[in-house]
Amino acid sequence: MHVNGRVTTAAGPHKRFEAAFSGKAFAPHRHDTYTFALTLQGVQSFDYRGACRHSLPGELVVLHPDELHDGQAGTEDGFCYRGINIAPTDLLDPLNGRALPFIQGGRTRDKELITLVVDLVRDLSTPLDPLHWQNALADLTEALCALDSGGNLTRQPDAAAVVAARDYIEAHLIDPIQMEDLEQVTGVSRWQLSRDFRAVLGTSPYRYVTLRRLDRAKACIFRGLSLAETAYACGFSDQAHLTRQFKATLGLTPKAWWKIIDTRTHGTIIQ
Repeated sequence: MHVNGRVTTAAGPHKRFEAAFSGKAFAPHRHDTYTFALTLQGVQSFDYRGACRHSLPGELVVLHPDELHDGQAGTEDGFCYRGINIAPTDLLDPLNGRALPFIQGGRTRDKELITLVVDLVRDLSTPLDPLHWQNALADLTEALCALDSGGNLTRQPDAAAVVAARDYIEAHLIDPIQMEDLEQVTGVSRWQLSRDFRAVLGTSPYRYVTLRRLDRAKACIFRGLSLAETAYACGFSDQAHLTRQFKATLGLTPKAWWKIIDTRTHGTIIQ
């Protein structure tokens, strides 16, 4: 798929970015982070939970982890947005046992939540201060829970077991991983663990493995490894397997993804 656009990443470890596209931006895909995307220009359109949504300048797109979505320009002029991806694990402590909140329709005009996101993505040229980040996570969590339309679990998920399973996965990414392994590590049945994993991290153990392998694959591509070398280093059976998973998960082939990525720090500041 030909993609006409660019993505510019921010300074620092947090996944902040600015993106601009015209036409079709992304094929249907999922990721296991929350995505907060503030529309700056144009109309940001996306199919999400059975309907086509539209975000106008000043509105905020909030995509829940592991929800299928795509992206395209709502007008011929294209669109631009600035955003941040936040892993559910970053919200573990401020959620304090609550299930991940869900924002109905994938977009909001809530002033409090928009103000918090603007504060995080205002200046992409400077890494976020650690104290700023921790305070923002607490405030974001409360703002999301206040808007939550998904309801909470009647049983509190076993967050400790989920964290143990996550740590095992990340330590064995290039190895075959089975639910029996996670049962042994956590002492929790695979069925309960699968439910709790989704409640705490927003996705299944299988999807988590795939996405972490793709994170590693993107880092390998950045370092200049070939796709065949990347597949071998990241636990994929071959280059074709890597490409299929890349496209299915991120909505782009590795080559199309690399073409739109601009790793230079963005120097502008939202006024």
